[in-house]
Amino acid sequence: MMKKALLTLIALAGACTFTQAQDAKAGDAKAGAGKAAMCIGCHGIIGYQATFPEVYKVPKIAGQGAKYIVASLQAYQKGDRKHPTMRGISASLTEQDMADLAAFYEQQGQGGAAAPEQLAKPVPDALKDRLAACTACHGANFSKPIDPAYPRLAGQHADYLYAALRSYETDGNPHVGRSNAVMRSQVIQEADGKKKPTFQNAELKQVAAYLASLPGDLKTVPQARMR
Repeated sequence: MMKKALLTLIALAGACTFTQAQDAKAGDAKAGAGKAAMCIGCHGIIGYQATFPEVYKVPKIAGQGAKYIVASLQAYQKGDRKHPTMRGISASLTEQDMADLAAFYEQQGQGGAAAPEQLAKPVPDALKDRLAACTACHGANFSKPIDPAYPRLAGQHADYLYAALRSYETDGNPHVGRSNAVMRSQVIQEADGKKKPTFQNAELKQVAAYLASLPGDLKTVPQARMR
């Protein structure tokens, strides 16, 4: 039962269960480059860590799908995701701003190659059953999602993936948490009016570490603050 539930969790992790972007305006990558000043202070520094409300490396977004980036920004703007910095930034964005920024960051991943430290590792025996069905959403090697609204997970920071999964377990915190109903149902069991996490933290860390070890298109592209 646990293995089946975890299969579902990983297959749905990320935008598989996030609010999908509504039909949006076409993005202009060149325009997005001019709007990215608010982003590069975190996403343009390799290894940069967020220190509030939790400590983890900010996600690599260069090379992520544009439709997924728009969906994520919409979720922050609506409060479905509660990270205070991202909520503040998204509040100022128009639909066109989101589309332009998404096009810019998607384009940054084109033509890249996986870093040497991201060479794929064999799937650990303990994870084979758990990861077998994940490609149903995220595609081959977790880097070719079947829908552009789903995220690429290969090579993403493990600590970020772990924090993202745990955020669905959080209640009543104004700074941490994600309220997507489908994802919430995967990480929290409710019975007789009581709630408890479906998975142990060690299990989530194990999965996040493997996904982070895979080669993929995601990266951080250093950028000058002034253009």
